[in-house]
Amino acid sequence: MSASDAHRTAVVAGATSASGVALTRRLLEKGVGVVAVGSDAARLAAAYAELDGVDRQVCDLTDEAAVADLAARVRQDHGGADALFHLVGGWRGGKGITTQSAEDYEFLHRTVFLTLFNTSRAFYDQLADRGGRIAAVSATAVARPTAANASYAAVKASVDAWLQAVAQGFAKDEAEAASTAVVVKALVDDAMRAEQPERSFPGFTHVDDLATTLVSLLDSPAAEINGARIDAGRG
Repeated sequence: MSASDAHRTAVVAGATSASGVALTRRLLEKGVGVVAVGSDAARLAAAYAELDGVDRQVCDLTDEAAVADLAARVRQDHGGADALFHLVGGWRGGKGITTQSAEDYEFLHRTVFLTLFNTSRAFYDQLADRGGRIAAVSATAVARPTAANASYAAVKASVDAWLQAVAQGFAKDEAEAASTAVVVKALVDDAMRAEQPERSFPGFTHVDDLATTLVSLLDSPAAEINGARIDAGRG
């Protein structure tokens, strides 16, 4: 990364997840400042107890006004966001189409899509002005949906479509910014492997590999990654 990285700020939404912590560590190693956003102060404190220099922000990302306030604080305290990494997610499934419940779909819509809808709009101008990056995690299920994961695949398809629309917005505005979907089958971390040592987790992406892919977007030319779907790999 360039010498200017010390003056860059990345907003990590969903920061208390294993992927959020892994990404924050990688960003800090690269000298990028981090605003770690979570919905619970205690979980944020626990997740970042051993990491110094992280701006912890509690925010309900389903609340449009709260997200607007968050974006204003980032602009005031850090000059604006140079990246928004959206790692808020969740999964619910069933046995087939008729077992896809409205409750599960609403949960997925709120946690997976609405949070991205709110954050991307609130930070759009900052990212456009600063030649920033926005990335969210998509899923292989979008291209190969099954009846069992129909609701999940449909919501993730909405994430892909929204990121494409943001990419078109950046291009239309002639901004040196980029919007990218990073595709995984599912994520795995060391704790999961320790809990299930007999399981191989085939096709899963380790959170460290996801972090590496996300951080690489900061160095990639906007023209090459804006609107792209990038495979995060498997580890």
